[in-house]
Amino acid sequence: MRSSPTFLGVDLGTSGVRITVLNDNGDLAHTASIGYKVGLANCADWLNCCESLIRNIPTQLRRKLSACAVAGTSGTLLACDLKGRPLGNALTYSQSCPEQVRNLEKYFPDGGALGGSDSSFARALRLVNEYGPNILLRHQADWVNGWLTDDWRWGEEGNNLKLGWDLINKTWPQCFASLSWCKALPNIIASGKIISKIDRFRAQSLDLPQDLLLIAGTTDSNAAVLSVDVQEGDGVTVLGSTMVLKRFVKSPIEDTGITNHLIGGSWLCGGSSNAGAAVLKRFFTDEQLEEISRQINPEVESNLFYYPLLRKGERFPIHDPNKEPLLEPRPISDCLYLHGLLEGLALIELQGWERMKALGVPTPKRIITLGGGARNPQWRRIRERIVGIPIISSTSQPALGVAHIAFNVISKKK
Repeated sequence: MRSSPTFLGVDLGTSGVRITVLNDNGDLAHTASIGYKVGLANCADWLNCCESLIRNIPTQLRRKLSACAVAGTSGTLLACDLKGRPLGNALTYSQSCPEQVRNLEKYFPDGGALGGSDSSFARALRLVNEYGPNILLRHQADWVNGWLTDDWRWGEEGNNLKLGWDLINKTWPQCFASLSWCKALPNIIASGKIISKIDRFRAQSLDLPQDLLLIAGTTDSNAAVLSVDVQEGDGVTVLGSTMVLKRFVKSPIEDTGITNHLIGGSWLCGGSSNAGAAVLKRFFTDEQLEEISRQINPEVESNLFYYPLLRKGERFPIHDPNKEPLLEPRPISDCLYLHGLLEGLALIELQGWERMKALGVPTPKRIITLGGGARNPQWRRIRERIVGIPIISSTSQPALGVAHIAFNVISKKK
């Protein structure tokens, strides 16, 4: 191993890409971000952002990189040819495929998360219908790993749960054997395992070391959890475009709408609502959200009752593909309207923690909040009042969490 190695984490989020570089002690050495120019569905945007950020890593850090891990939005799925070349735009994690409901019933007659029109499996059916069975289906982080290694076989297990991967039995569902497009599915590799060295031509073009190792990362929400020092008794709420609740548990929890990830040998259980900050940005700019929030008294109730979804369908704390948004009536006051929306989101969070408690997950003693919504102190206080649990906010980024995966793998090899 080179002296004083550095470690790279790449997080492909909803609105852009962020990278983090750690030094040989695991301390932050560099971070930078860039927004997509076109949008999440455009994979050329993913690469342009990655290339720009990597090339602008300070030379003394870039040329000492020893390992890299990538996180991406869970559920954003891309169809490509057998050499990894995209066949069109990706279907993002928020896109529903209601036209596939009848096909879904053939494979998952009991419904569940995989049988929903908002699952990666539903998006896979749409892509196969559009491009045929002789393709590759890769989630965002997995496709970027393929681009870096010029090896398109692999998919990290956490990123493929919504496509059907059974994390407990380490297999695809038995019914997948009859799929005409089963070869489109990736070979699954566990988070934290070495994929391979970087492709030598890619290393040359990015001025990266030829022996840089690519490590299987995780989803962006898991990476967010790994970016903070979670203590026993802590829960984590990620307030991004959608709201994600996470809790480390002793064993996986099986129920509709609940996901289980195995991270560093520990089970991370949680659920993702379709509600979140994206609905706020439908009505307000970032500047308006900051200014209007200051006018809210978080200690009083708005007496408005909303369920702030962007579109029909909910995953968690209830699984209801027909759940309708409740965003009206809208009062004349923007301050009162935002107040009501924030309370509606806080009530969903409360229901999420209550749902997990009903499944045997202990109620958190403290909630760590991550994501853009963590920067809003009025929302934090509203949530504390409604959820009834102390809340602290963190500005840590998922890129830091996924960089820790790369760092920990190499540190254990020493």
